[in-house]
Amino acid sequence: MINISFCNGNPCVGCVDSEREALLKLKQDLKDPSSRLASWNISDEDCCAWDGVVCNNFTGHVLQLNLGNPNPNNGTGSKLVGKINPSLVDLKHLIRLDLSGNDFHGIQIPKYLGSLKNLRYLNLSEAEFAGVTPYQLGNLSSLQYLDLSQNYKLQVESFSWLSGLSLLEHLDLSQADLRKATDWLLVANSLSSLKVLKLSYCELNHFPPSSSANFSSLKALDLSKNQFNNSLFQYSSWVFGLHNLVFFDLGGNKFQGKIPIGLGNLTFLRHLDLSSNEFNSAIPGWLSKFNDLEFLSLQHNSLQGTISSIGLENLTSIKTLDLSSNDELGGKIPTSFVRLCKLTSIDLSFVKLSQDLSQVLDIFSACGAYALESLVLRSCQFSGHLTNQLGQFKSLNRLQLRNNSLSGPLPSALGELTYLTYLDLSRNRLNGSIPLSLGQILNLEYLDLSNNLLNGSIPLSLGKFSHLEYLDLSNNRMSGTLSENHFVNLTKLTSFSTSGNPLILQVNPNWVPPFQLDTLKLRSCHLGPHFPSWLHSQKHLSFLDISNTRISETIPRWFWNSIFQYIYLNLSSNQIYGEIPNLDFRYRPSPSSILDFSNNGFSGSIFHLICNGLKSTSYLQLSKNYFSGDIPDCWMNWRGLGMLNLGNNNLTGSLPTSIGTLNFLLSLNLRNNRLSGVIPESFQNCSSLVSLDMGENEFVGNIPTWMGERFSGLSILILRSNKFHGDFPIQLCRLTSLQILDVAYNNLSGTIPRCISNFTAMAKTDSSILENAISYIAMMDESEVVVDASVVTKGSMVEYNSILNLVRSIDISKNNFSGEIPMELTNLKELQSLNLSHNFFTSKIPEKIGDMKSIESLDFSANQLSGKIPQSMPSLSFLNHLNLSNNHLTGKIPSSTQLQSFDASCFAGNNLCGAPLPNCNENNPLVPEDPNGNGNEDEDEVDWLLYISLALGFVVGFWCFIGPLLVSRRWRYKYCHFLDGFMDEFGCFVRRCY
Repeated sequence: MINISFCNGNPCVGCVDSEREALLKLKQDLKDPSSRLASWNISDEDCCAWDGVVCNNFTGHVLQLNLGNPNPNNGTGSKLVGKINPSLVDLKHLIRLDLSGNDFHGIQIPKYLGSLKNLRYLNLSEAEFAGVTPYQLGNLSSLQYLDLSQNYKLQVESFSWLSGLSLLEHLDLSQADLRKATDWLLVANSLSSLKVLKLSYCELNHFPPSSSANFSSLKALDLSKNQFNNSLFQYSSWVFGLHNLVFFDLGGNKFQGKIPIGLGNLTFLRHLDLSSNEFNSAIPGWLSKFNDLEFLSLQHNSLQGTISSIGLENLTSIKTLDLSSNDELGGKIPTSFVRLCKLTSIDLSFVKLSQDLSQVLDIFSACGAYALESLVLRSCQFSGHLTNQLGQFKSLNRLQLRNNSLSGPLPSALGELTYLTYLDLSRNRLNGSIPLSLGQILNLEYLDLSNNLLNGSIPLSLGKFSHLEYLDLSNNRMSGTLSENHFVNLTKLTSFSTSGNPLILQVNPNWVPPFQLDTLKLRSCHLGPHFPSWLHSQKHLSFLDISNTRISETIPRWFWNSIFQYIYLNLSSNQIYGEIPNLDFRYRPSPSSILDFSNNGFSGSIFHLICNGLKSTSYLQLSKNYFSGDIPDCWMNWRGLGMLNLGNNNLTGSLPTSIGTLNFLLSLNLRNNRLSGVIPESFQNCSSLVSLDMGENEFVGNIPTWMGERFSGLSILILRSNKFHGDFPIQLCRLTSLQILDVAYNNLSGTIPRCISNFTAMAKTDSSILENAISYIAMMDESEVVVDASVVTKGSMVEYNSILNLVRSIDISKNNFSGEIPMELTNLKELQSLNLSHNFFTSKIPEKIGDMKSIESLDFSANQLSGKIPQSMPSLSFLNHLNLSNNHLTGKIPSSTQLQSFDASCFAGNNLCGAPLPNCNENNPLVPEDPNGNGNEDEDEVDWLLYISLALGFVVGFWCFIGPLLVSRRWRYKYCHFLDGFMDEFGCFVRRCY
């Protein structure tokens, strides 16, 4: 027997000079920011004592070079950076080389590594190598371990070079591009010593057909995160013959249908991962045969059935069980789960369990209370109270019960879970105060109690959490004062939220917090009246919400200088005043994604913000301020903008042409300014628009026909109270997604086109386009960023936001439309509000008006409608606002509880009778008979005199007025000029009144 020993640090003999020189050359080409190679000193002749170097005990030859990054998650600080010097080939006796976790700047793996013939272990993972893997690595015939994983730009065009590595036991090529390596299975099958094969994230999309495979030694197979579809199971039955397999990961592929029964042959499995696929069967019963299974993940599939009758209780060796995110899976956790005594982690989130939480805790505490470390049961429809049962789970480090229906107070036994690092009880109905015992969980890193009914003050004991990084108490009913003492030990805190609580933050003006936050949410807390100066110390803050916090002063200059650091900034609903200063952001990074200054007292121009501002912003909300001046023509720099709200300001001038460069704009609100002019042609390039509100301005001209051609996804179109004229463009009928149409208070004329029935979003409840747009604009979780719109319904202006996608309304009132109300309008069965008042519509109300079952508000007043009220109108069961006044309607009002409940004024100015108007006479409901019986004996004489008088009056009046206009050109000019001026003044007067 030959005994080979190694020297590590204290060598028996000195290292070989040539190898020492080779190592020094290797160091010269590497940058070492963390001084990992500080011991590699030219003055130290014994390289066997250098860090990372292991030598032979007798010969002094370098056998191992361990330069893997000891802290790969520590950014670039501990990485060796540069290139690999060719002198490495002088280490001819090297059997182990580890360069993992460093940064070699995308160079190709050196071909000369193939000359290290004695190499048995080679780890180049996560080291920023790129290009094609050199075939020379196939010369390493002694290699047993090869890891080239997590070099995401690495390519393997063929596996042929691997065929010579007959001793290879471990092969990891995860994240390498194997799309061209169609021979991977054939070659891997020839490696008789292979025990571990990892090909995760390799872009494999086809599984080569093979009836059998010589993988008798294979213990672990990872094919996760590829795109196999079902080809693996359809054409590769050899997979089901890998009887010695103990680790099998198929997660993140696109497998569909039933989980293959052939997997039941792999009874030695200890780790099985089928997560993130599209399996839609029940959980297979053959899993009960896997007596050695320790890890099972079926999360993120579409599994069906129940979990109570599938034999999972037989998995007595199971340690980790994850069935989460299977929305169709339900049932109850069976009591037989008490047998899972080794269970350390279970996740059943989004499984419809619908049972009392105390039952679940009883099951898991039977024999596994001390073993359980992670209990994740989010959105499981649990009910009941949290009780002191929780105190039994002494080893628990993660507890997530988010989004259930739990109620009652927080139990004091929570304080007994001293190993707990992650606690999420948010989105329940928990009440009472935060128990003082919670302060005993000193290891807590994450605490979320948001969206409950908790009250009382925040205990000072929360300030003991020296490891706490995330704290969210938002949207409860807590009150009282937060002082500096609450934060004394929170040195690691990075995210803090108490939004939606009437808390008072009372700190010294010169307070310097002990933490550096990246997220701060204090909406509706009391910070004011002064702007919080302690924010000046938060250098890493990127998400800030201090809306509605009673701040009532100008923004300090230091804050304007730091505004570029914010991804989300919400200062809305305060009393902040002053102008936006002239700050040049052109040469600063501007990551801001959401910027909300709305509902304040800002004034002056927005030029500096728009032309020199945060151009990467995707959501800009400046409404309800006192901004004035023109809208700047600098929008070509805001190409990523998705939502723009400038409404309710004092902006003037015309719409700039550069607004047409906002190709990704989804929502534009310019309401209630003093903007004028025509809509520029360039605006048609904003073809992504879903919501457009230009109401209450002074825009003129025709409504552009291209709106119907270019804005195909438009769901909201509000142009009310402007000076638009001309016909209703028939092209608008192409807006099939339109849900809200408001062109009231303009000078539009002509008829309503019959193609109005093409507004199919008003005929059905599907609102996916608007709903998707709202979801897209609300890009940040719980940021409460929504699209809003002001809609006139039931005679009042209502502002919708969170339920905007459910609103359907048409308002074309106060125009000059004429002709019949098109019958096709009644096809819009989901329309809730319809206002055609103050136009010149004639003929009858459509007979099928009763088909519009969702109508809540209907206004046909001040038109010239005639005939009877349709008998179908009483079937409008949701109708609660009706106005048919001032038309020429006749006959009896149809009898129904619905119509008779309205006030008589709703029917006034017609020739109607019947409740709520006076009753009709049976013989002549419209002209009562003379009670004295005189009848109508003088009727012919009266009619004859009436006609003579009308004719004579018309002739005299017409020629006395029109005659001079025909004779005198000057009179014609003066008269037309008078009419134009009068109509302009009258129009302005009407708009001010309404």
